Amino acid sequence: MPPSSAPPRRFALGDFPLAAGGMLPAGWLDYRVYGTLAADRSNLVLYPSSYGAWPEDIDWVVGPILDPERWCVVLVSQFGNGRSTSPSNSGAGLMAGRWPVDHRDNVAAQRRLLEEVFQVFAPALIYGWSMGAQQAYHWAVLEPERTRRICCVCGTARTTAHNRVFLLSLRQALTADPHWDGRCFRGVPEQGLRTFALIYASWAASQPFYRRGAHRQLGYASVEAYVEQAWLPAYRRHDPHDLLAMLDVWLANDVAAAAGISAADAPGDGAADGDPEATSQGDPDADLAAALGRIRARTAVIAGRHDLYFTPDDCQAEAALIRGAHFEVLESDLGHRAGNPRDAPAEQRQLRAAVDRLCTD
Repeated sequence: MPPSSAPPRRFALGDFPLAAGGMLPAGWLDYRVYGTLAADRSNLVLYPSSYGAWPEDIDWVVGPILDPERWCVVLVSQFGNGRSTSPSNSGAGLMAGRWPVDHRDNVAAQRRLLEEVFQVFAPALIYGWSMGAQQAYHWAVLEPERTRRICCVCGTARTTAHNRVFLLSLRQALTADPHWDGRCFRGVPEQGLRTFALIYASWAASQPFYRRGAHRQLGYASVEAYVEQAWLPAYRRHDPHDLLAMLDVWLANDVAAAAGISAADAPGDGAADGDPEATSQGDPDADLAAALGRIRARTAVIAGRHDLYFTPDDCQAEAALIRGAHFEVLESDLGHRAGNPRDAPAEQRQLRAAVDRLCTD
């Protein structure tokens, strides 16, 4: 079944309690299905969406990377992306100017979807790029017995300080627009969206990408034209409240916090010597190590050589905290988009090989 023939489906959640408190009234998940679920229900792949992505933006992966002849691929929209429950399409708007959802809620809703619609307790694989990779990490930490394999492409289990600067600059760009009143937009934030697109274009594509003139090869006469004609429309199509909602989830991305682990709770060097009371002191990432140490899933971590959001060093450091994790790098100048290589066959082949290797028992 080609991706274009997979119709949108909706899974009603009812009034959905949020991990941080509060409720999404009459919540739902938007999802699509590619391929056929095996009789023993052993071949379901969960594919959560990335920032700003609608299913039609990322379903090209079905075929080149995720074979629908082998897998039943369930592509699910995260909360806030405009297709599942979001500020733009429900009564669950921004609260005091912020979105109260985090990845714990995405995982809880997705778990219900798999169990209630597909009768699947443990998916064969969770495959995610960018914010989709964040969700895969959360599955593996929060649901270790349910998570068999994860493939995390160009994403981290905790938002780094450097990545946070990028996200805060995007949020500031939108909310500095005169149409923002501190709680919501009273009109289209055209000025904010233009700044937003400029920031995104400078981070998502790498320096080598621009150095070789890739934007000109794509048909744009200048970087200004590239931003105006390629990047700005990609964000103009979204309700700006949804853009803020997804930024808030990304900013909150932290598997240790999601699992309720603090640095004081994490085992220290003494624990390795048999002292169960020993805790880590002075290690700011001890809680992350403890959280990632919960992962039982077979894990592949794939970084883009020139990804400015989730650098190879950051991705490799996290992979080293996961037992048996395989780490590799996409040697590509596409920057962050190396992990979503719609028109890059070499990167597609590497990702397909990584999935095949991960799923070979």
